[in-house]
Parts: sequence; C-alpha cells; structure tokens
Amino acid sequence: MSMSEKIRIALIKKGMSLTEFSEKIDSSPQNLSAKLRRDNFSEKEIALMAEAIDCDYQIILTDRKTGEQY
Repeated sequence: MSMSEKIRIALIKKGMSLTEFSEKIDSSPQNLSAKLRRDNFSEKEIALMAEAIDCDYQIILTDRKTGEQY
C-alpha cells in the first residue's frame, strides 16, 4: 500500500476532508492533491502529516538476508 493510500484511509477514518487536512499542514488543497497523486513525500513531510492527523509513523528497514529489522 502506498503512503498516499495510507494517508487517504487515515483521513477517511478520522472524518477529515482534504481541505481541512491541507490547512493543518499549511498547504493548499491543490498542492496536497498533486503530492498525493505523485506519492512523493520526504520523511519530514510524512512526520508533519502524521502529526496533523494525530498518528504515529514508523520507518522500518529489514535486512533481506536475515530478516532483522532496524
């Protein structure tokens, strides 16, 4: 599942519109829609978005050979 899909699902579950969300992250609805379409976010943007929708986020690296997570 892409990050854009995860964000959209969280917005639906929180009952928040894209316009409300864009205001919380200090972005225009048009710019936010374009970013969601491209599914291209920096880690800093993801942290800001998670905070705006009252969520935690994790980035996990998993070694392909050993399965160990970092």
